[in-house]
Amino acid sequence: MTTPLTRRQMLQTTAIATGLTLLPGPLRADDAPRSRQRRVRIAHLTDTHIQPERGAVQGVIAALHHAQGLTDPPELIISGGDTIMDALAVSRDRTKLQWELWQQVIRDECSLPVESCLGNHDVFGWDKQASGTTGQEAEWGKRWACEVFGRDKTYGSFDRAGWHFVMLDSIAPHEQRVYEGRLDDEQFAWLQADLAAAPATMPVLVVSHIPIVSATVLAGNPKQNADRDFVIPSQLMHSDLPRLRDLFWKYKNVKLCLSGHIHLVDRVDFDGVTYLCNGAVSGAWWKGDHRHTKAGYGLVDLYDDGTFQHQYVDYGWRHQA
Repeated sequence: MTTPLTRRQMLQTTAIATGLTLLPGPLRADDAPRSRQRRVRIAHLTDTHIQPERGAVQGVIAALHHAQGLTDPPELIISGGDTIMDALAVSRDRTKLQWELWQQVIRDECSLPVESCLGNHDVFGWDKQASGTTGQEAEWGKRWACEVFGRDKTYGSFDRAGWHFVMLDSIAPHEQRVYEGRLDDEQFAWLQADLAAAPATMPVLVVSHIPIVSATVLAGNPKQNADRDFVIPSQLMHSDLPRLRDLFWKYKNVKLCLSGHIHLVDRVDFDGVTYLCNGAVSGAWWKGDHRHTKAGYGLVDLYDDGTFQHQYVDYGWRHQA
């Protein structure tokens, strides 16, 4: 059983949610005012990393209350993966506790529809030694997350307000690193068919947990080889970028890709597609700012002409000891 929130905790999160800080992103041509109609506003809440410690439950509630309490609130929440703190390398009991916390918060504190993307930390037991799993458990791997999200597959798509949404599963097994960012052949074939079936006039938004393209992977101290070339680990960015790039080039209605994973914010415009990495609700995993990036979420307006506007929102959460 999870511990219910106290009245004091609820009042604290409500107070936090009353302010709104928009951290402006760079202006591009698609952001310029024009004759267009907004179809839907979405809140992209990624890397919530919910857990009993560090005020994470109250932080997730504060982010949800903040988004829902905006004067112009979103109509849909996209949960971008790493929903829970970790399931890769922890026991079944610890994983169960985290998923129960998430389900309680969504049930009690969220009035908007939620579409969820699977993150690496949502996968149960792939680190068998650390988690004490054998791989034969009923919930092992991605099955547990799929059950929580209410879906049969780890990926899928849907149409809403004139846009086609694609929810990818970025998380593939890796022999040495436990996981890496890429689509397996089955999912890639599905993606090809899904994009082919979408009307060419319908703009497409793609959601992945691990970035398909991002400059944030060069933050901090990027690895270099002996020739001082930068080396980007496949845990940080999709290793199958070349074939995804070529596929998106074929379908010009692919307009926008959202990701998280790096807990940093950036925008890359490349081959007619905009790639947005949208920080983290948890900041530095609930330890404060991550490399000067506040805990926050993305607010995205999608328009009828395939353009969009985006802001990264600091929802006011501050580190709790």
